[in-house]
Amino acid sequence: MADALYVVERECAICQKKLEVTCVRSRLSLIKQDTDLCAYYKDINPYYYTVWVCPYCGYAARDTDFLGILPPQAAKIKEFLSGRDVKVNLCGVRTREQAIVSYKLAIFYAELLAVPASKLGALHLRLGWLYREAQQADEEFNAIASACHCYEEALSKERMPLGNMSELTVMYLVADLLRRTGRTDEAKLYLSRIVSNPLSRIEKRIGDLARDLWQEIRAEERQD
Repeated sequence: MADALYVVERECAICQKKLEVTCVRSRLSLIKQDTDLCAYYKDINPYYYTVWVCPYCGYAARDTDFLGILPPQAAKIKEFLSGRDVKVNLCGVRTREQAIVSYKLAIFYAELLAVPASKLGALHLRLGWLYREAQQADEEFNAIASACHCYEEALSKERMPLGNMSELTVMYLVADLLRRTGRTDEAKLYLSRIVSNPLSRIEKRIGDLARDLWQEIRAEERQD
């Protein structure tokens, strides 16, 4: 596992102190992927290290957002942290429990800053995946339900694509999260919109995933 990790030094945008963050090398061996796009890799779970946490002030955010905080946002966090002695050291190799703490911190700060729903949804979704790994079903349900709500909001309010996710990909993800949280009829509506969309012929993988998920829902309904 150590070969998959490396350490870089960065400056916290809040307290300006130097911190070491542990990163995961991009070349990992994929084992499998769940229907909601949760990927499993050999030897390591890269989701443990997606969130960077400053050990000095406690600020936390996804690696893609940690350094890009705007001055007004930084000022808001500094105001919140003023007089608080928040020290949490999640540097180095993380346990699952530490990874879960890192996501909870990142979600707190994301909500404080009122970040776009898609960014908040990504945090909730990955937190749900960690709970799945830990076989904590109730916590997983709550996390992915929050993620679903955020991604539905993003579909209606944000410009597509969302990072590397096309609109069809987000729709598919919402459909699967709806299914996982018991909202099957709504999930089928999203899947219907995907398979009837001409773009599903271009985004063949998503079209195929949507059809597979539709068949899985039908099989589950027949069992009931």
